Amino acid sequence: MIGGVGTIQFKTAVDGAETASPNLLQSGAGTQASESIGSSFADLLSQAATKTVNTLQGAEQMSIQALKGDADTRQVVDAVLSAQQALQTTIAIRDKVVSAYLEISRMSI
Repeated sequence: MIGGVGTIQFKTAVDGAETASPNLLQSGAGTQASESIGSSFADLLSQAATKTVNTLQGAEQMSIQALKGDADTRQVVDAVLSAQQALQTTIAIRDKVVSAYLEISRMSI
């Protein structure tokens, strides 16, 4: 079975840069506006990951029902294609985030 997605926690370091750790949205020192922007973006990513996992689990359940003879082939194909699209979207988002992080890390201060 497909499991859930863990969360990432951003904490503000001493120099003002953000560092990642396993729990999401534990706020550090910073302005109110930047914290609300950061937490809403983090919430958005968390919701997208949760939705992707739910879609994958639904496709898995539909496939199991088809093996038992309880689901139509068309339903299985629709569920699997939806899961494939959700996974490809998630991978594309991950690639963009990693690319942005690498670009920012190469900037000179």
